[in-house]
This record gives sequence, C-alpha cells and structure tokens, in this order.
Amino acid sequence: MQATSRREFLSLLAAAAALPTAGHARGGAPPPSHGTNRPCRIRAITAGVPLTGTGELHAVESALGVLARAKRRFESEGYEVQTIRIATSPFLAALSPTARDDALDVVHALDTLAESHGAMLSVGPVLLADRQDESLAAWSAELVRSTKRTSFSVAVATPGSGVLGQAAATAARVMIALAGAMPAGLANFRFAAAANVPAGTPFFPVAWHEGPDTLALGLESAGLVQQAVEPASDIGSASALISRQLDDALLPVERVATAFAEEEGRSYLGIDPSPAPGQDRSIGAAIEALTHLPFGSSSTLEACAAITSALRALSARTCGYAGLMLPVPEDPVLARRAGEGRFSLRDLLLYSSVCGTGLDLVPIPADTAPEVITRIIRDVAALAARWQKALSARLLLVPGKQPGELATFDDPLLTPCTVLPVS
Repeated sequence: MQATSRREFLSLLAAAAALPTAGHARGGAPPPSHGTNRPCRIRAITAGVPLTGTGELHAVESALGVLARAKRRFESEGYEVQTIRIATSPFLAALSPTARDDALDVVHALDTLAESHGAMLSVGPVLLADRQDESLAAWSAELVRSTKRTSFSVAVATPGSGVLGQAAATAARVMIALAGAMPAGLANFRFAAAANVPAGTPFFPVAWHEGPDTLALGLESAGLVQQAVEPASDIGSASALISRQLDDALLPVERVATAFAEEEGRSYLGIDPSPAPGQDRSIGAAIEALTHLPFGSSSTLEACAAITSALRALSARTCGYAGLMLPVPEDPVLARRAGEGRFSLRDLLLYSSVCGTGLDLVPIPADTAPEVITRIIRDVAALAARWQKALSARLLLVPGKQPGELATFDDPLLTPCTVLPVS
C-alpha cells in the first residue's frame, strides 16, 4: 500500500479523529456487554499492520475498520469483546535517537487515531540490538506522558541470540524513568522487556507485527480453568480436563475467527490461550482449586506446570505466549496472597520456568537500583533463552513504597497490592 506523506498523514488523521469513539481507555475490561452467553470473554482482537517510519495511515484505518467489524461479528455470536488492538511492525527500532525523536509526532498521530476508534496501539520493540541506549529512557517517559493508548517494549532476548545484556540494562533505565511519568508508577503498565516474544502475540505491551496483515485473539479464560480443575482428583489428572474445557470454548471462537479473517483477506494466526485473569475471574483461585492450598504453597509449581501442559495440548490453533499469566494486581487472589507473604518475586520467576509469561505486573519499590532491575530482567531473558519460549518482564515500580507496604492504583482493573521485595 502506498505510503502517505507526513502532512497527508496528519491531515487525514484530523478527519478520522472526528469519528465517534468507543471502547475502554486501557488494557482491561470495559463494562460488560448485555446479552453475552459465552463461557469466556475475548480480551483482545489484535490486527497486525506493517508500517514504515512515516506510517501508512490508510493501512491503519483499514485495520481499524476490520477490527470494528470483527467486534460486531463476535458480539453477534454472543461474546463480550473487551478491546480491539493494533500492533505495528517495529519501525522505531531502526531509527537513530535523533530520528526517533522526530518520529514522536507520528506515534502521537497513531495514538490519536487509535483512540478515536476505541482501539489500543502497540508499536513493538523500540530496541532490537544489544546495545546501551542512553536517550531511550527520557524518550520513553515523554512517549507515555504524551499518549494514551500506546504500548512498546525492548527486546532482551531473541531466538538464536541468547540474553541481550546491554539491552536489559537499557530496559531497566526505561522502567525507572517510567516510574515517575504517571501516578503510582502506572506508566510501566505500557512497557515490558520482551524475551523471545514472537510476532503476532495479541497481548500487550509486547505485541508486534511482521509479514502480511494478520489477525490474532487473546482470551480471558481463567474462569474456565477453575471450572475444569474443580472435579480433578489430583494435579496429575487436571491437564486433560483443562484441555477439554478450553477446547470446548476455543474451537467455536476459532471457527468464527477463521471465517472472518478469510473474508477480510487477513492471515489468521490463532488464539493466545494464556488464561488471563480479571477482577471476577482469578487464575490464583483456579490454582488453589487444584492444589487445595493457598497460592505460593508447595505444589503451586506443579499446578502451574499442569496448566501449561494443558495449554500446549490444545486442538485449537494457538499463538503468542501460550503460557500461564500471573499478573499480581490484576488478580484479587494473587494480590491477597502477596499481602500474606506467601510468595516472592523469586517464586514468580520459578513458576515462569515451567509456564509463562514471565514477571507480569509485579509491584516493586521504585527506588530499586538499576543494576538490580537489570539482573531481574536478565534472569527472565535467561529462562526464555534456555527453554526457547516467550517470556517478558513487566515490573510495576511504585514510587514512595517499600516492601510490605500497600500500593493502591487509580484504576478499577487493578487491586491494591503489597509491594514485593526484590531479594
């Protein structure tokens, strides 16, 4: 598709921004749709769009139209669709620091366009090389302060390259800069250090695109896992029950998505079956239903492994992490167990060795030393490199809080949560 000039891009954007808005401003669930009758919510419908440094506005507008039609299609089938999302190719990663500064107006324009259509935007990894980037932290803070819907990442491990140690140090400095960019450190909600995360992953903030136009889905299915494990006699028998329950839910979604993608001429990548939790659907509760013990007790690791085995045995076409999500402030049971001191950051890292998706929304003190954060990120990258799987580190650096203190967030999708120690 022919690229527009920057002036045309911004001119067309002004007209597009006048369109009616819809959707939810952030990454979680909007108010529930009426009349839904399906066993799981669709957390994300994500369209992949190729972009160059100036952006193809028409390609983005076209993808936003596809997403609006996809949302209507799934809602007509009885599904609640929480968010629609655009993931671009990592065009910013190829730019020099000066050119990256100049490209901020393009990112602002894309963010405004996404917001006008009730969508979210990920511009992918802004650093792919293993190098120090001294200017990226300040640039990242400006990005989150001046946008509302944009997520991004830094690659800290890639297939065949192992741990990218210099990039990990850069990612740590970005996290520290973001801690002060928004109240309660929430800017880090939109950034992660990504290790071996493939293109086409529908979940943010690590989503990115390559190749032709694509479509992928992510589900909020923690409740299904809990339903599946409740009749299990022991952990060893749970995997087959979980796979059966999830396939019963995912295969109908896949049929709708496959047909829709074919109609729209987009490549269908599959469903990321990672059982994302919500305020009313807890993966912590599902694990406790399986172990009959509080999360963090002995047998939690075995339960995480059993759920992951079930995700890897699905008949439905899968993509992305395809692992277990443990985002502490997004899950009331996990947040409560953190307050009880039942698990640590190291425990979450241990669970990542048999599942995924890494360290997701783990609250730690904002005054944590850069070298300590770097070591945490490198540990996640080492796990991803050793086991050749997708992991990420999304650390929630909370200003003014120390380990054991309660962090609160001005966000209905996040539960007050105890700040965890880093050692």
